[in-house]
Amino acid sequence: MTHEPEKSDPSEVAKKPANGGEGLPLEPAERREGAKGNTNKTHTRRTPSRESVLPGLARVRERARQQKKERFTALLHHVDIDLLRAAFSWLKRDAAPGVDGLTWREYEQNLEARLVDLHARVHRGAYRALPSRRKFIPKGTGHRPLGVAALEDKIVQRAVVEVLNAIYEEDFLGSHTGSVRDAASTMRWMRLRSESPA
Repeated sequence: MTHEPEKSDPSEVAKKPANGGEGLPLEPAERREGAKGNTNKTHTRRTPSRESVLPGLARVRERARQQKKERFTALLHHVDIDLLRAAFSWLKRDAAPGVDGLTWREYEQNLEARLVDLHARVHRGAYRALPSRRKFIPKGTGHRPLGVAALEDKIVQRAVVEVLNAIYEEDFLGSHTGSVRDAASTMRWMRLRSESPA
């Protein structure tokens, strides 16, 4: 056999079948062709600038920017311990505690163990939000009710907001001014987006 330039060598095919009897595991008798080359590299496509595609939420953001009609269906895996830790750090340290009575400083004392537990509960479907603590604040001549979420609820909410922001900030970038008319058109746009086929 000659090795010509620009030609591939033929595949190596085993001529003798694998050994194994009834109830016994198969035992290959001859070497089979295996994967060669870049098997440890990721299978993500590369951008035109030849840079690797960004991981995690940056990839979601980029996909949302490139494909406006894309429907994202599996996003929970982006709520990982690192994102929960970041969400915890973004919370106000002196905020009022929720119905659980837990403050930011108390939660911080055993942060890593608490976040691992919270992450596990979220991903196995065992996490349940606690009811909000009702607080009344003075407003004009009366009082206005205010709901104060529990600390873990705030952490999960903030993490989920971050995941959803990766998608929706691309859609609203440069177009949201906060007027009532803009809010109505935004609501129409969101309704149309959710009704349109993928």
